[in-house]
Amino acid sequence: MNTSFENAAEQAAAFQKLWLESASKMMQAALSVAPSSDPAVLDQMRAGMFRALSQSWEDFMRSPQFLDGMKQYMTGLVTMRKLSSGMLARVRNELQAPSRDDIDTVMLAVRHLETRVLDRLDRMTTEIGDLKSRSNGSKRKPHATTNP
Repeated sequence: MNTSFENAAEQAAAFQKLWLESASKMMQAALSVAPSSDPAVLDQMRAGMFRALSQSWEDFMRSPQFLDGMKQYMTGLVTMRKLSSGMLARVRNELQAPSRDDIDTVMLAVRHLETRVLDRLDRMTTEIGDLKSRSNGSKRKPHATTNP
């Protein structure tokens, strides 16, 4: 536990140093130009401040401390997601509620059933059409029957 506190303190000190350097660079950029009413000078000053700010952000986001912190954060999020999914699955199981996998399985079975029924209806329609065409072609005139 003591080691993690020391690591956190070191990281905080590194971040503080980075931000102080960033602030000092911005101040140097702002104060390097004598104040005047010339818009080009103000644009130069603004460009210098933005350059210093972008460089400090670049340094910050590529620093090992930031990358390590992001890695730890993402690892924590993945772990939290797994824990919450497991907990919700147990709750669903205890409540005897269907899970997403159960619903997906039922939906797949219904789709297969629908496909089979539609295929069978198509075959029956074809067979009925064939029967009708055969019955129309083989219709004969009824013979005269004599009733005694």
